[in-house]
Amino acid sequence: MIQRRKVIFGAVTVAAGATIAGCSSSGKGGAGSSWVGTPAEAAGAEPVAAVMPVKLTVTPANGGTGVSPVKPIVVSATDGKLQTVTVTAGKDKIAGEMQDDGTWQSTGDLAYGKKYKVTVTAADNAGATTTKDHTFTTLKPAKTATVSFQANGMLAMKEGRTYGAGQPVIVRFSRAVNKNAAEKAIEIKTSPSVPGKFYWRDDRTVHWRPAKYWAAGTSIEVKVNAFGVKLGDTTYGGKNASTKFRIGRQLIAICDNRTHLTKVYIDGKLVRTMKSSLGKGGGTTGANGERISYWTAGGPHVVLGKKRKHTMSSASYGVTDPKDPNYYVSENIEYCTRISYSGEYLHAAPWNKSLGRANLSHGCVNLSTADAKWVYNTFLPGDIVDVKNSPRELPIWNGLGDWTVPYDKYGR
Repeated sequence: MIQRRKVIFGAVTVAAGATIAGCSSSGKGGAGSSWVGTPAEAAGAEPVAAVMPVKLTVTPANGGTGVSPVKPIVVSATDGKLQTVTVTAGKDKIAGEMQDDGTWQSTGDLAYGKKYKVTVTAADNAGATTTKDHTFTTLKPAKTATVSFQANGMLAMKEGRTYGAGQPVIVRFSRAVNKNAAEKAIEIKTSPSVPGKFYWRDDRTVHWRPAKYWAAGTSIEVKVNAFGVKLGDTTYGGKNASTKFRIGRQLIAICDNRTHLTKVYIDGKLVRTMKSSLGKGGGTTGANGERISYWTAGGPHVVLGKKRKHTMSSASYGVTDPKDPNYYVSENIEYCTRISYSGEYLHAAPWNKSLGRANLSHGCVNLSTADAKWVYNTFLPGDIVDVKNSPRELPIWNGLGDWTVPYDKYGR
């Protein structure tokens, strides 16, 4: 028995040696074989395929640092099949799913500044399993910028609310950002679709408007895909943000400095004509030496907000001496609809006996109590109040003066 076993072992060794020699020949005999067999297999039995070890590929690379948290984790197996993939960061588990091509891919964003562990189990072609671990660390920004949406500088944009036809999209970043990078992160969809342009109010606040006033019933959806985006030298987007709003009826009020009338059009139809008294003209010097004008600024204004009662005083621009002829305090003025940051309102002025005849205000649009109440109850933030025939123009920064600039000169 001992002698027979030695003979069999020798035969196997020779056969293996012949196969190796054949693979290294110039192509004669057994050249090109991809298996190693026994004498029985060489005599015609079914060959046995060689079992290759599973090769696992994980992206991002093992040990990687500064990895973008928005790029997906992708795991694949060569010469085998993935069984399970688990991704954790401490106690947090990252979701993912198998793809049609047999790879696994994470389905959610990661977080900044965390170490992730990827544990992969795969089976080779013979069913034997292998488990391997893989780690990487995401980038940790020095600074992050968050995003908010504004109706104007005094009023937050409310999700799903209805606004007027002059309401621009306003995105506010919590810190200064690179304008080009920020614009690329902003996605605006409108129905019906219209093109638009960006205007930067400052290095944190950007507006977007179409060429013309919004059509009635337009819906606007805004997404800021800022997370993982480099918005400055050391600043990245804190997280993504989105909002949506719609435009109601198209309301445009025309205040004429010469005729002393305010006409209100809804969807192109004249619905109300109101006797008015606009700014008396002239001006004074403010507390900081600035020139204060008493003309109502000309051009399209946008409604910023409303107050049922409001106290107006010359102290707001520095005239505090009661002996100054330009000094005034008017308490509890009713039905105030604001149209500029500098304090222009449409409001009730029952003391003004020159409505429809002369301009006597300090820059506001004086109306009767009934008309002011109607305006207060009817107008929305974003509605247009266009002042005609004034010698002073509304600056783009004073409220939402976006529409005072021709579209071809608007923004960048």
